[in-house]
Amino acid sequence: MKNKLQQLAVWGEDLAAVYLEKKGYRILGRNIRSAYGEIDLVACQEIQSEFLNGIQAPIKLLTVFVEVKTRSSTSYGYPEQSINIRKRAHLLACAQEYIRQHPDLEGEWRVDVIAILRTDQGLPPQIDHFENAVTAD
Repeated sequence: MKNKLQQLAVWGEDLAAVYLEKKGYRILGRNIRSAYGEIDLVACQEIQSEFLNGIQAPIKLLTVFVEVKTRSSTSYGYPEQSINIRKRAHLLACAQEYIRQHPDLEGEWRVDVIAILRTDQGLPPQIDHFENAVTAD
């Protein structure tokens, strides 16, 4: 049986997956483990092409690795504030390992953070999506 924190985390990951699907993302995997840690969600986003010299470029697929942080209060800060330097390094290493193991996902990728704050059962949760939140810079 899962404790309350684990239940909150699973609830947040489920909510984040639905949120992304509503925005047009396709979920490729959940809770992907590697030697470097875990990636909560792996998704694919179609990037709309632009017209170059009157010709429409092909649609690009972008692999998106998503870290989901869910909290029920701000007593210890907002959810996104828990992504420290060490966690960033683990996320990047996990993403790079996943790409190495899935050569069919060649092309661009990024690491996003979805922060979910559920403070009151009667109110909808606050969802903040930070695109490209974790970079190697």
